Amino acid sequence: MANVKPFRGVRPPKEYVEKVASKPYDVLSSEEARAEAGDNEMCLYHIIKPEIDFEPGTGEHEPKVYDKAVENFKKFQDKGWLVQDTEDCYYIYAQTMDGRTQYGFVVGASVDDYLTGRIKKHELTRREKEADRMHHIEINNANIEPVFLAFPDNRTLEDIIDRTAQTPPEYDFVSEDGIGHTLWVIKDKDTIDTITKEFAEIPYLYIADGHHRTAAAAHVGEEKAKADPNHTGNEEYNYLLAVCFPQSHLKVMDYNRVVVDLNGNTEEEFLDKVREHFIVEEKGEEIYKPAKLHNFSLYLGGKWYSLTAKEGTYDDNDPIGVLDVTISSDYILRDILGITDLRTDKRIDFVGGIRGLGELKQRVDSGEMKMALALYPVTMKQIIDIADSGKIMPPKATWFEPKLRSGLIIHKLD
Repeated sequence: MANVKPFRGVRPPKEYVEKVASKPYDVLSSEEARAEAGDNEMCLYHIIKPEIDFEPGTGEHEPKVYDKAVENFKKFQDKGWLVQDTEDCYYIYAQTMDGRTQYGFVVGASVDDYLTGRIKKHELTRREKEADRMHHIEINNANIEPVFLAFPDNRTLEDIIDRTAQTPPEYDFVSEDGIGHTLWVIKDKDTIDTITKEFAEIPYLYIADGHHRTAAAAHVGEEKAKADPNHTGNEEYNYLLAVCFPQSHLKVMDYNRVVVDLNGNTEEEFLDKVREHFIVEEKGEEIYKPAKLHNFSLYLGGKWYSLTAKEGTYDDNDPIGVLDVTISSDYILRDILGITDLRTDKRIDFVGGIRGLGELKQRVDSGEMKMALALYPVTMKQIIDIADSGKIMPPKATWFEPKLRSGLIIHKLD
């Protein structure tokens, strides 16, 4: 049963929201953040990527950089660029991309639910990335950026979304990347009580994106609880900032691979080895997109190929064995190209589907990469099946778009 609560969000006044809101900290480099912030002193990058306030090349984990985050968070509040709501609220956040809108509830999600497995994960996390976000949360005593959760569709919650969407929003703007962002503040006590009650009927929440942020926020809450002699379980630190979307609202995009070399094979030798486990069809110079599950797109030597996995290369009854990322990792990347660790091998890189297959072609044609492999997207059902089975998704399997905008709402831990 999912335990969520309303909270007093810290957020920009309406007239400042477009200046404050930013992309998440982990989707762009320090140089890109510095360029995007430009001379906008209200940009949230000054809090979530404060190295931009120092000379280029300054390490993002230096003590003075973390100190600057705290200084800037206080400055934003002192100047009125961020203001805390005076009462506990829920919020509904809508994102629109390519004519499709997804609606999520902004809630305080239970730290205990994460620690006991009621908020389920499907990816491994790296300790150093967790440690960075934990320190950022601890020193600011706030969840500056939200985590991205999914839940099984619920008719009552969908009705609340439908009714709320008919009312005037608090924020409504289009960011520079063409994504629409709309937010409503829910103050009505009956509606708040209904949201809390309906989430309590949902057995599990699922991390869609932001595994490191979720783990970091949960561990900070856990540490605060242990250090508080008067701990009751109701303190704000027992909750983390989350946007929870109905499962059917979400779309997972493809997450594709580009490889530096063919592991000593000629192009023809490589294709011959691929044919052992795949039906290979040459498609010519026009971009070929995978048509369905177990169909792949290969770009090599200026040509596109369709690869269809043969029977026996996958197990439709195994939530991991059915995945195309598993098939391609086992039979192409590992067996032919000798790439066994997708997290650390420098011969491989990954391209989110938002960039399109033209990006794969460009990186091969430029000579930077030797071949590209495009995969059919994973589904939300597959992600939930894996989380429910207690297994872990292979690395670099999912790409969600649009990303949550940071800076719309912040959750203080006191």
